[in-house]
Amino acid sequence: MKNIFLIACLSILTIQGLEAQKAVAEAEYYPLRTLPIPHNIELEVGGMATIPDGRLAVSTRRGEIWMVENPYSATPFYRLFASGMHEVLGLNFHKGSLYAVQRGELTKLTDQNGDGSADHYQNIANWELEGNYHEYSYGPVFDAQDNMYLTFNVAWVGFGEAKLSKWRGWMVKVSPDGTLSPVASGLRSPAGVMMNSAGDIFYTENQGDWVGSGRITHLEKGDFAGHASSLVWSNEPGSPMTTQISDVPDNSEPMYKAAEKVKNLKLPAVWYPHTLMGISTADMIEDVNGNMGPFFKGQYFVSDQGHSKVMRMMLEKVNGQYQGICFPFREGWQSGLLRLSWGNDGSMFGGMTSRGWGSTGKDLFGLQRMLWSGETPFEMAEVHAMSDGFEITFTKPVDVSTAVQAANYDINSFNYQYHHFYGSPVIENKSHVIKAILISDDHTKVRLVLDETRRFYIHEIKPKGVKAVNGELLLHEVGYYTLNNIPAGMTADLSKNKMAAVAPPPAESHQHTVPMETTAEPTTKKNSKNSSKHLTTMPSDWATPDKTLVIGTVPGMKYDVTELEVKAGTKVKLTFNNLDDDMTHNLVIVEPGTADEVGLSAFSLGVKGSQMSYVPNSNKVLFHTTLLQPEASQTIYFVAPSKPGEYSFVCTYPGHHTLMRGILKVVK
Repeated sequence: MKNIFLIACLSILTIQGLEAQKAVAEAEYYPLRTLPIPHNIELEVGGMATIPDGRLAVSTRRGEIWMVENPYSATPFYRLFASGMHEVLGLNFHKGSLYAVQRGELTKLTDQNGDGSADHYQNIANWELEGNYHEYSYGPVFDAQDNMYLTFNVAWVGFGEAKLSKWRGWMVKVSPDGTLSPVASGLRSPAGVMMNSAGDIFYTENQGDWVGSGRITHLEKGDFAGHASSLVWSNEPGSPMTTQISDVPDNSEPMYKAAEKVKNLKLPAVWYPHTLMGISTADMIEDVNGNMGPFFKGQYFVSDQGHSKVMRMMLEKVNGQYQGICFPFREGWQSGLLRLSWGNDGSMFGGMTSRGWGSTGKDLFGLQRMLWSGETPFEMAEVHAMSDGFEITFTKPVDVSTAVQAANYDINSFNYQYHHFYGSPVIENKSHVIKAILISDDHTKVRLVLDETRRFYIHEIKPKGVKAVNGELLLHEVGYYTLNNIPAGMTADLSKNKMAAVAPPPAESHQHTVPMETTAEPTTKKNSKNSSKHLTTMPSDWATPDKTLVIGTVPGMKYDVTELEVKAGTKVKLTFNNLDDDMTHNLVIVEPGTADEVGLSAFSLGVKGSQMSYVPNSNKVLFHTTLLQPEASQTIYFVAPSKPGEYSFVCTYPGHHTLMRGILKVVK
């Protein structure tokens, strides 16, 4: 796992502005119940498993397993079941025993005498370790034949520097007799692995080297999921593939281009756009019973560790391949949400930890339970790909007068670079024109016919102005559809077009497909260097700066200084050093009391924010750097405000503003 960002969630009491409104609105439909944890238990949750008798088994990063008895009450009881293990990041209950995945061992634990504690520890399988901090191990997932599937992180100290122990970056199968065999490669940080009701295995992935953004991938034997370092073991006996590292293009083209050359390169089923949906996809569970409402039956819920939230995902098969869409769902969890598990009553348990990884949830660990209130919000329930666009199914009938207005939708498509560098900016963004809008007779489905849809691209779908027939606004107004395949033979009957007359779309809607740069303003000579808000060369009329300031970063989404002081009208040279090893940051100086307003404005830029370095066009923004990659630096020059006061400096990378800020005190 890596440190992560995210929007909106210290707690409902401390979130401000639109964040508070969103968290409160979500809580009306999906309330959270916090399980009290005894003060002497460091419950840094690594795994969870619901026991048929109603207990909840919880493993920890400290090598313990606790049985939580009566977890549905306000007074649960914690009983130590097992201890002395090494960072248990996976747990499952199967045929009367718990199976725990330690860093280097799969262990079966059984309470043979019925006293509530494990008295038999059985080593099922072992694997190699080099001792790198990033060698996390996850699982197990059982199939119908009692085989177990595990996923292994690659080691990490920087690209090409970490030595990989055998099968690192792979999914492996462990047979009931303990035999370990490789299944699929190319995994980087596969914190979540699950088998759905159809018997298909998926894993969650985190942004990093070879991974432009978070994603979920369907894995089958012989698949290569994209991280090239794991291919060092392709020639080992038992390997289901022969692909070599040298076979993998490293030219920053989109991943689908590489898949044209590397035939077993498996494209993600769903991308989770970095910062816009989350930064650290962690776990996923399928809602086969409609526990969170009948509209979401058969869909999936995905946790984000750094974002401290749950997201929703709908999958469909097109041409035999999984693809689908992800939506926001429930923010405001108390810590980094690593594990999800269904309770016997249909509620959702969330197990959390943030030590060393960071999260917007303020606690170091936690255990909460999410329930459905029985009321259904106005949401996009489903989005299906069509040959000429998308069809949105809403949870409630739409107000036709708003649903037929093309101006009430915003459709964009974009992609990420595939390369060994850490992460990727948004590239090849395109805004789409709506040619027709068709509404079903019951007013619950809206079909959008577009100028084009782009295969292999992520499509941002925002029916931002559409209301329910009762005037209700969407609880969440955005989804991101990964279009791996375009269905054939489903062209809309335009004779039924109900689109109202609207003004022609602005010229910028017809953008050419061009990479989006991580610059603060449109990339022109005038704005990129000489804007008064972003001046990167010292003015010619300055003999020397009056004041030199240096600001860096520390882990946990923080600046290394939280207060600086300058005199009004001072000529300032400010150097911002992004010392983080895996996160991008900027530094934006804003008017007093406007850090939250500017931060929320940055988030609302959506996918287009990348080309603006997430610096909104606002008179509240005084001075800023561009968005800096890890270990990068930038110097800006400005004249301090003439009016004394406490001006904030803040990182406006979406969600960071809730934690990453300080005060520039201007005095007389």
